[in-house]
Amino acid sequence: VQLQASGGGLVQPGGSLRLSCATSLGTHSPYDMGWIRQTPGKERELIAALPWRGDRKWYAVSVKGRFTVSRNSDKDTVWLQMNSLKPEDTAVYYCAVKTDASPVDRISNYNYWGQGTQVTVSS
Repeated sequence: VQLQASGGGLVQPGGSLRLSCATSLGTHSPYDMGWIRQTPGKERELIAALPWRGDRKWYAVSVKGRFTVSRNSDKDTVWLQMNSLKPEDTAVYYCAVKTDASPVDRISNYNYWGQGTQVTVSS
């Protein structure tokens, strides 16, 4: 399984970014996708999850109402739309997938990870 996250960068507080995660999986390979972020010195944080069927999207309290996860119709690309960004959103963002039926809201359930993309929110 190949995953490639992109779209990070420098943005001012209150701004927006859209991250993308391209995957070698598609319509014939069901998977759930999660977005995880990590700041130096802190534990990794699962912030959003998109189940294969697209229902019951999950968001961490820290991003709920500001971030939105979605997927294209070919199911090989997942986006994380980030609005109203705050300095505390600064982190390396990773996409990860799991291919079993375990809960989507636990980092430990994700078994394939992509390289991260840096998001910096600063004026």
